[in-house]
Amino acid sequence: MILRVVKCGECFTVKSEKSENGVLNKRMLVLQELGGKYEPTYVVSALGNLATLEFSEGDIVIATLKFQSREYNGQIFMDVIATEIIKH
Repeated sequence: MILRVVKCGECFTVKSEKSENGVLNKRMLVLQELGGKYEPTYVVSALGNLATLEFSEGDIVIATLKFQSREYNGQIFMDVIATEIIKH
């Protein structure tokens, strides 16, 4: 997908059993499809090396997004994870 960066959060670390050293870089991004201000917008998690990339508001990126859901305490949550991001 070709998207515009609306907001880029700070990079931080989280505990992760899947990572080699027990912590994983994470950054939250708000990405919007191109068009107008009413185009679909996604709150996306960038993990690992992708989280260390710096983005500015208005940057155009090509991103591959993975949508997954999970259940926790009887509620369903949707996660959107960037598996690839390329600055255009």
